[in-house]
Amino acid sequence: MTAPHRQSTPSAHERGRSAVGNSVWLLALLGVLVLLVIASITIGSRNVDWADIVAALGGATDNIGQGAIAKRIPRTVLALVVGAALGLAGAVMQGVTRNPLADPGILGVNMGASLAVVIGMAWFGLWSQTSMIWVAIVGAAAAALFVYTIGSLGRGGATPLKLALAGAATSAALASFVTAVILPRGDIAGSVRSWQIGGVGGANFEAISQALPFFGVGFAVCLLSARSLNSLALGDDMAAGLGERVALARGVAWFGAVLLCGAATAIAGPIAFVGLVVPHLCRLLIGIDNRWLLPFSALVGAGLLTAADVVGRIVARPAEIDVGIITALIGAPFFVYIVRRQKLREL
Repeated sequence: MTAPHRQSTPSAHERGRSAVGNSVWLLALLGVLVLLVIASITIGSRNVDWADIVAALGGATDNIGQGAIAKRIPRTVLALVVGAALGLAGAVMQGVTRNPLADPGILGVNMGASLAVVIGMAWFGLWSQTSMIWVAIVGAAAAALFVYTIGSLGRGGATPLKLALAGAATSAALASFVTAVILPRGDIAGSVRSWQIGGVGGANFEAISQALPFFGVGFAVCLLSARSLNSLALGDDMAAGLGERVALARGVAWFGAVLLCGAATAIAGPIAFVGLVVPHLCRLLIGIDNRWLLPFSALVGAGLLTAADVVGRIVARPAEIDVGIITALIGAPFFVYIVRRQKLREL
């Protein structure tokens, strides 16, 4: 009689080697991020010299070059913060739902936040940054709850395919509602449509500072959920057997992700596909341990959105292409690839 097979666990040496490898990737990623920040500050429709860059970093705005740099600095900061928020939120959503297609855009969360913001602006005159963030968070939470409820109906519960289909249908419906709200309001239609594309071009430190508390709480909640997400990845029964409060763990992690999505959408518009692409790239680098995956997703998300912003300034000089368009061009083919790779009928 053969002995029962037991799944081997990594040795201390293997865990140490993995930690060393991940640390090397972390240092490399931080180096790339620094280079992207430099590129974001120096590259634009107007060429600037180093003297203007140094003077602008010191607060000077005496000429056009220094003024351009002064505008690029908050733009770069916003791209870093929003990219980190969307990358981290996507990783958390994929962990909570165990769904490889989970993404704030695909699951309708971004569009729920968008509709709430547009209604607030058009019907209630809510234009302050803080009020828009609160409204966006409420809209994102309502959309997430609705999609998860619809995706849970029927046999099998909330499967990845049903969640993706429910999210896509909800996003389409909410986009139609957004159009219906802004059509009678020609006075705000132009600014709303520009915001809907998703971009960081109009960034300023006042708006960023008002959003930072929401981002801070969202980042903290999501990162502290790493161990719980590792338990949930084993299945609800196994997680409960390990002492995890499954419903509470899932709800807390989901709350952090919704908080990040709502704040990011309010301040930069509904930018899609960052939360889908980034976690998959990070898993290729450092594996599935959420204690590494979540911070890596935040850093890679920050780098991806910053890089997309730089590319958008280069490809159509002297005009610019918003980052929402660049990320869609990257993310849509990647979404098709993930669907094909996962074998759609098995999702």
